[in-house]
Amino acid sequence: MNSGAILAFWGVSVLFVITPGADWAYAITAGLHRRVPSAVAGMLTGHLVATLIVAAGAGAVVMSIAGALTVLTVAGSLYLVWLGIGTLRHPSVVHASTDAAAGPASRWWLKGFGVSGLNPKVFLLFLAVLPPFTDPGASWPLAAQISVLGLVHVASCAIVYLAVGYGAHAVLRSRPVAARVVSRISGIAMIGIGLFLFVERMLHLT
Repeated sequence: MNSGAILAFWGVSVLFVITPGADWAYAITAGLHRRVPSAVAGMLTGHLVATLIVAAGAGAVVMSIAGALTVLTVAGSLYLVWLGIGTLRHPSVVHASTDAAAGPASRWWLKGFGVSGLNPKVFLLFLAVLPPFTDPGASWPLAAQISVLGLVHVASCAIVYLAVGYGAHAVLRSRPVAARVVSRISGIAMIGIGLFLFVERMLHLT
């Protein structure tokens, strides 16, 4: 496996990560609650699990099962809608007691894991976009190549998610009204993305 393939995939990965979506919305919400490390760690764990599943060959097997992608999409869609509704019901307000009101870090980790672990787009990235960057004739086993490319993607995610989360807090911590507005926008974004994924999958079934 040559460095050119790794760099090429990194470029595609960065384009995927910098596109705002549910992950950005969740990172912004975590930033407003001072829970960026735990939230980002949860999302990265979800990406790592997806990498291991695909590297082990289980991803292709799962996606070959009739209805598996539909179940995954519906579960992820409903989860995003649930998170979005929760964000709209309790929009973030930056103040001295934000840490205490944010809840335990483990909860933010678990929600972050769900945001990425239940996102069918993550599996599609690894199953549809990643394979062309591997080389079946290389000295490295295919599983090792997928793992390396997956780690490259996780590294890109870490940089972008941390920047978004900490950036949101730095910019909005002294602007409570703006923080509330951005929080509501994040909630609407999560609901919208969840509904879009659900409708898109339903249309594929018709």
